[in-house]
Amino acid sequence: MTLSKQLLPLFSLFVFLFPLRHASNPQKCPSSYTESYFNNCGRFGVSIRFPFCGHPGFNLHCNNLNKTVLELPMSGTFLVDRIDYSKQQISISDPEDCMVKRLLTFNTSGSLFSNGLSTVYYTFLTCPNEVGTPSWYQRIRCLSNSTSSFFATSNMSLANSMLPSCQIVKRLAVPVSVYLEDVLNEEKGFSVGINYVKLLLEWSSPDCRGCEKKSLRCGIKNKASLEVKCFADPSGHLSTRLRVLIITLCAIGGFTVFATCFAVRIYNSERFVNQRRQNAAIAARTITQQPRGVVEITGLDRSTIESYKKVELGESRRLPGTNGIICPICLSEYASKETVRCIPECDHCFHVECIDEWLKIHGSCPVCRNSRS
Repeated sequence: MTLSKQLLPLFSLFVFLFPLRHASNPQKCPSSYTESYFNNCGRFGVSIRFPFCGHPGFNLHCNNLNKTVLELPMSGTFLVDRIDYSKQQISISDPEDCMVKRLLTFNTSGSLFSNGLSTVYYTFLTCPNEVGTPSWYQRIRCLSNSTSSFFATSNMSLANSMLPSCQIVKRLAVPVSVYLEDVLNEEKGFSVGINYVKLLLEWSSPDCRGCEKKSLRCGIKNKASLEVKCFADPSGHLSTRLRVLIITLCAIGGFTVFATCFAVRIYNSERFVNQRRQNAAIAARTITQQPRGVVEITGLDRSTIESYKKVELGESRRLPGTNGIICPICLSEYASKETVRCIPECDHCFHVECIDEWLKIHGSCPVCRNSRS
């Protein structure tokens, strides 16, 4: 087996994977509202499809760092961490890791988004540094300075105990996921975790949850009324999980094919072929060994063996005899330019070095046992 033939399955694998990868990562939103595409900002961006493509009020785009960002009219720009299309929820965070500063002025007015279903009530307050707060009181560093420290807590009693030395800045409900709600509510003291929380927003219109449950794509049916309906995926795109599974299985299959071809090539290499032939010759001698004191020679003499026809194989590796493409003695596949010898009584052929060693001992064909005697 040549190297090109061994690598052909692996090449075919990459030919299959390339269009799959290309199809799963289009570079722009569709021109038709009925189409459904995946559009990533760079390699690790968030998947974007309708209504974030093709519906007014969903202002998502890629920033200059290839990050997916959401623009809220009254609150500015946020990073998009995740979009759950089945629940119609979007998770956002602050690009500068100072979410508390954004929360103090956060407002979803003018957008199609509202706070998520779960909220945690927090109290934000500032305290003069000369008050001498205990070292275990964790402050929000991005809002603290040389004269005052900024604190956040979900414990109302703790916040009230800091008065009148400290001043309450604001009390508000923070929209978070159900998991984070439980975590934040368990905090008893001052927290810095709220500064890195991801806000959970949701949208109710257009309502595409029915389409998502049926594994269909949502799109605009009527541009005038912005009425939506479910569509089959026209481009044949696969879900992210299914694409990952297919690519993983293909990668494993490709590696297996490559490893098998490599092992076959090594097995058929000249060094290993010669070693197997030597082992076959040794085994032939061992089988015919007689008990001590008994000498029996049943093989052919050299001149008789040399009288048997020898043939050098061409590129087609076609044998002049009747047996197949594998030498029955060493079990190696015949290769071009190798020399074979054929036994005239039965027309079976073998590698010269294999059959010569055999006939010295046995004198008969190793396939059919025909002999001159």
